[in-house]
Amino acid sequence: MLLWTGALVAGAAVGMVHVGWIDSVMEFIASVYTRLFQLLAVPTIVLAVITTLSTLGGQKDSGRIFRTALKYTVLTTVSAAAVGLLFFIIVAPGNLPVELTKGMGDVGESIGVAETSYSEHFLSVVPNNIVRPFLEGNVLSLILIAFAVGMALSRMKRTEGVEAVLKLLFGLQELLFHLIHWLIWTLPLGILAFSAQLASQMTAGVAADSLGKYILVIVGGNCLQFFVVLPLFLLARGLNPVHVLSKMMPAVLMALFTKSSAATLPVTMETSEKRLGVSQRVARFVLPICTTVNMNGCAAFILVTSLFVMQNGGFQLTLPVMLLWLVISVVSAIGNAGVPMGCFFLTLSLMSGIGAPVAIMGIILPVYTIIDMIETAENVWSDSCVAAMTDRDIKVKGSDV
Repeated sequence: MLLWTGALVAGAAVGMVHVGWIDSVMEFIASVYTRLFQLLAVPTIVLAVITTLSTLGGQKDSGRIFRTALKYTVLTTVSAAAVGLLFFIIVAPGNLPVELTKGMGDVGESIGVAETSYSEHFLSVVPNNIVRPFLEGNVLSLILIAFAVGMALSRMKRTEGVEAVLKLLFGLQELLFHLIHWLIWTLPLGILAFSAQLASQMTAGVAADSLGKYILVIVGGNCLQFFVVLPLFLLARGLNPVHVLSKMMPAVLMALFTKSSAATLPVTMETSEKRLGVSQRVARFVLPICTTVNMNGCAAFILVTSLFVMQNGGFQLTLPVMLLWLVISVVSAIGNAGVPMGCFFLTLSLMSGIGAPVAIMGIILPVYTIIDMIETAENVWSDSCVAAMTDRDIKVKGSDV
């Protein structure tokens, strides 16, 4: 955290000096990191969706608990994305200066939202060749393929052949995670370059105003989801949100500072059982699942950031397009199976797939560490709410039998 903050400050200082050769070096380094992000982004989202969905078929013995948890997961994730969309429409962050977006790559090549009809747009998502979406980086098609493959694997019997396929997929995911860890280890250099690039190109306060409103949308949406929407879900199930939050506060605070739902999981389980009183069979079954599929903050980040990047790339953001991306953000967030910086990589992958100016993600990167802290805390709070509501429903239904 301190290293990333130091890189952010140092980059801003370097960028404001306006030395020609230094600006060129920073721009080169930023371009290298953008390419590396693009390299890892597509396989990240494909493997994450497939491996996450493939594990859902083994929950037959606890089907009622699983279905109840999944219901609340979908409802809270959709609501988080909807809140983010509402804030985006109300706040309406403006475009970044042309100086910041020029040279970021051709826009709209893969889909051409503003130039094609909705039927053509839909057909461009439906693949007619399993190899072409990978070659073209058409992430919408890849998500569709990954969803189908993951659901098929979850329904198939665990034969020797199926187990071999699953081992290969999980092995590839472990390899990818290792590469991502390497990239994250060197990321302070990338933050330095992106921050310097932003500071050297910022003009007339327009960039600050646009980025400020974007951050306001992200943070405001997360706060509304955290303090209003999720408590309303609890109240609807007869639970006191103040009581639930006070009992789960150790897990929420740990999530805030570790920025990892997976790392916080042992604390979340212990706290829900010992302090909140969630039954052991619910807590130890629901919370591990929620850690991988219940991503409220991630869904909001993917949607708002995608719309912001697309808007800056000249895409026409009509209401149907926004609603389509709400669905895409929810599916992508559910597929975010514990990937380090998962929301950032998933969004980068989606934007790369439609030809949007992905270098804008580099402008967002310096402030992402703060956003990530807030999102992770919200994710763990949502996990706690889902576990509490599921436990409540199971106990009520059990008492009726």
